[in-house]
Amino acid sequence: MPRKQWFAMLLCTVAVLALSGSIQAEQHRPLEEPFEEIEKQAEGSKVHWYMYGGWAHVNTWVDTYVAREMKVRYNIDLTRVPMDAGIFVNKLLNEKAAGKQTGTIDLLWINGENFKNAREAGLLLGPFASHLPHVQQYVDPGSVAHDFGYPVEGYEAPFGKAQFVFEYDTAEVDSPPQTVAALKAWIKAHPGRFTYPQPPDFTGSAFIRQLFYAVTGGHEQYLQGYDPDLFARQAPKLWAWLNEVEPWLWQKGQTYPKDSATLDTLFARGEVAFGMSYHPPHAQNKILEGTYPDTVRTFVLEDGSMYNIHFTAIPFNAPNKAGAMVLSNFLLSVDAQLAKYDPAVWGDFPALDPQRLSPRDRKRFQAVDLGPATLRSDELVPVGVPEIPARYLEALERGWEEHVLR
Repeated sequence: MPRKQWFAMLLCTVAVLALSGSIQAEQHRPLEEPFEEIEKQAEGSKVHWYMYGGWAHVNTWVDTYVAREMKVRYNIDLTRVPMDAGIFVNKLLNEKAAGKQTGTIDLLWINGENFKNAREAGLLLGPFASHLPHVQQYVDPGSVAHDFGYPVEGYEAPFGKAQFVFEYDTAEVDSPPQTVAALKAWIKAHPGRFTYPQPPDFTGSAFIRQLFYAVTGGHEQYLQGYDPDLFARQAPKLWAWLNEVEPWLWQKGQTYPKDSATLDTLFARGEVAFGMSYHPPHAQNKILEGTYPDTVRTFVLEDGSMYNIHFTAIPFNAPNKAGAMVLSNFLLSVDAQLAKYDPAVWGDFPALDPQRLSPRDRKRFQAVDLGPATLRSDELVPVGVPEIPARYLEALERGWEEHVLR
């Protein structure tokens, strides 16, 4: 065989082997292996968890408790990387567009429209959640089937629960309003004493979504997916409610707190009579840190209190997929869920189904002292209403700017 022909065949063989190897490497993913093998692969590795970094107490919990347990239990080094969800979704979009098959993010803290956008753009690995032992053992599949109305389908694993509450100081307000209609009457009777963060701040956006449900006849009509005609008919009722109370708001509605932290400050100083949070133990957290007086309590409206679940997800190009799965699974352990349930630590509500816990573990959760400012599950669950599809969220935020702010 001529030398040139032999060399050409050799190059072809090498190329075929390389292609075969890359295909096998792509197919050989942690999703298809026993979890014990995934833990072995992850041992001695590093995991980079990209997450919202604006809560100091949450950062401390991750940097101390979670990092320590990951090292002791799995010999995994955990690095928390603070970054807003919208930014890391854009980062992944750019990496996918550039064909970058190995990125820098192993695990994401994500939900809502960011999950929807990431999933539709093909930025997430999955389905992986059903492969996690703690999902199989402790999680009710029906409770995590949707994220803001969007099908999860195993592309993210639950991490914790949140529900919208209002805060008031019992030393200043004897009886807070219990309905949306009563809230409007209270605002008009107490000029300058109420406001809400300016959407798209997460808390301010949640506040107007909750009102949207109440003034348009409930959330059920929106659960089947975004309907632009339905939105066009119903949204003006929300704009009318918000514009009607605007002259009686703090600063006469000429300006709004730029974020929830600003509202916290106004409430702590007594400039406004009510705070609000999508985090039931938020007031107790503030009492423990000395920011709020110990007379502060929380309440919910009878018209409904929104709840959601926050999740973790793995990017398509995560460099340490096995380590990400081990971390995601650990976060759903009874120990980790208990650790973050304590308001002195964080107060994040567990994502576990109590009926799937052992009697001993149920008692451990029941024994957690949530503090006098925190409503318990039996007070929150009866008024809980789910988040609706993310496109409604986006439309409400745009509409608020156009029809209320301007």
